[in-house]
Amino acid sequence: MREIEKLYRLYKDDIYRYLLSLTHNPDLSQDLLSETFINAIKTIPNFKGHSSIKTWLFSIARNLWLQNIRKEKSTSEYNDFLQLYVADTMDEKLITEEIAKRISNLLLEKDERTQKIVNMRLEGYSFIEIAASVGISENSARVIDFRTRKWIKSILEKEGLY
Repeated sequence: MREIEKLYRLYKDDIYRYLLSLTHNPDLSQDLLSETFINAIKTIPNFKGHSSIKTWLFSIARNLWLQNIRKEKSTSEYNDFLQLYVADTMDEKLITEEIAKRISNLLLEKDERTQKIVNMRLEGYSFIEIAASVGISENSARVIDFRTRKWIKSILEKEGLY
């Protein structure tokens, strides 16, 4: 039990910030943080060490967040995830169906790697996981994601949708 306390102290802030970036809700993020460590206690015997403990904890947190989304909305559609993805860029403005469709079409203009990075972010993967999957550094994945969001925002502004 002391080990999980050490892990909690070591990673709670990082996991909380990650969850907050996904949920934009401090209370929900705190709840999911608690659930993450409860889940970790229950499943630690299953941890095989194929990733770092931090990555494992982040994936538990991401899965709990996705479960929460699915619970809140019986049918989570791509546009729902798209809204979550662009929420930061759009400064929490309402994302209409028209805007979501336009963003989806804009993403099709990007190269396959960029599309994969965005889709993995939409699915809740961490930048570490994305980087490993795509074969680039974590910082490169972050930059591509950031530039894509910025590109989307600039086009939406030019088209008067933002």
